[in-house]
Amino acid sequence: MSEAALLEELAEDRPPHAGPWSQLGAAVVAAVVGIAGVIGSLALGLGRLTQPGPGLWPFVVCVVVTVLSIILALVGRHGTDTEKFSRSSVQTAVAVLTLVVFASVLPLIGFEIPSLLLTFVWLRFLGKETWVSAVAISVGTVAAFYVLFVLLLQIPLPRLI
Repeated sequence: MSEAALLEELAEDRPPHAGPWSQLGAAVVAAVVGIAGVIGSLALGLGRLTQPGPGLWPFVVCVVVTVLSIILALVGRHGTDTEKFSRSSVQTAVAVLTLVVFASVLPLIGFEIPSLLLTFVWLRFLGKETWVSAVAISVGTVAAFYVLFVLLLQIPLPRLI
């Protein structure tokens, strides 16, 4: 298949362009999330560079998100890479919602069960994997993370075991 034919086929499958207001809307949402993250990380405490506090890296990441969203608001309106909301947009929203649920239950019941459920839901329902592969990969992933972070690196994660 030639490159031109491949590009034409990909263009046929792509949803229509959403326009500059979508770019601006995405920039505003990202900026709000970034600013909220900056405020939250300041509440955690930044510490010092020699003794970083728990909010230092979230602060750095949220500042970068905020700055990039401002740049997107200023120059991104001329881009053509935004897509109108479609069925795939719903999948993205479900993925974000499951991450929020994951983050909210993690401190309460540990990382094993939420990680297992999150991985399974993403593989089975968002990724359309088979039941067997979704279960096998989910169990294997959580086991690998447990060995790596809890046993080898001794990271104090909230956990049941």
